[in-house]
Amino acid sequence: MEHMSTLCYIEKDGRYLMLHRTVKKHDVNKDKWIGVGGHFEEGESPEECVLREVKEETGYTLTSYQYRGLVTFISGDGVTEYMSLFTADQFTGEEIPCDEGELEWVPKEKVWGLHLWEGDKIFFRLLDEKIPFFSLKLVYDGHGRLVSAALNGKPMELFDILEEDGSKSGIVRERGVTHWEGSLHPTVHIWIVREREQGAYDVLLQKRSARKDSYPGCYDISAAGHVTAGRMFWNRRRESFRRSLASWPARRSWKQSVSIKDGQRMCFMEEHLKTMNGVMSICTGNRWSFGICGCRNRRWKKSCGWIMENACA
Repeated sequence: MEHMSTLCYIEKDGRYLMLHRTVKKHDVNKDKWIGVGGHFEEGESPEECVLREVKEETGYTLTSYQYRGLVTFISGDGVTEYMSLFTADQFTGEEIPCDEGELEWVPKEKVWGLHLWEGDKIFFRLLDEKIPFFSLKLVYDGHGRLVSAALNGKPMELFDILEEDGSKSGIVRERGVTHWEGSLHPTVHIWIVREREQGAYDVLLQKRSARKDSYPGCYDISAAGHVTAGRMFWNRRRESFRRSLASWPARRSWKQSVSIKDGQRMCFMEEHLKTMNGVMSICTGNRWSFGICGCRNRRWKKSCGWIMENACA
């Protein structure tokens, strides 16, 4: 079953007008918090539809609004919705009760704590970042679990969200939202160690590009990467190696399965280990073949003491 609809988030004094859908028994949005809007009537444009629906559900007449994007929502249980997404910042009229649920003005920073569709968090992030008009496709499994997302036709990364003990919570979340919320998620961290004389060793670090959106120019773990939803740590290890370093050691030995959690916040890399649950592998070897990779440069360093003091210098 396919529908065309509108969805509008009305803003006032740093708050969104949210609708808690609690009334209809057979409602794909049952108990969720969403914006206001509804289905197109015959012959309506998106603008005509959103003006009518907002008036019917809230009593407000929009006087300033913007068409922000098109959301393709696939529920996984037979419902496909093409939603025209709007925001509005000026209106007239008096608020009326809504026959679809309870209306409430919610501070923007608290919206994330409501019971939302995971995909809605993606477009909230895009709205907050003032992204121009976008097309967002969201696919669910029929039980409210996000299984894929695409922005302007390009797939988005999804992560399994973890419990404090490292087990999967059952929630799948988009990469940007995961970082925005600070959610615990799996990564692979690989430290490459080269032995020297008298039991000393070198650690290979890579310097992050100045174009990175977090910690630009900082020295980073030898190789690291996120574990996308549904994958295992071990399947990600070799891929992380190749993507980060364009290499694979000719001779190697591994120490695996060291769970990283609650590390002391001493520098960028230690903060990395504190906030992301993952598996650390220590790889040792004597012969290496490096190719071109995306990091700014790589450097062997003689001690972990240097790492702790100078990672972001």
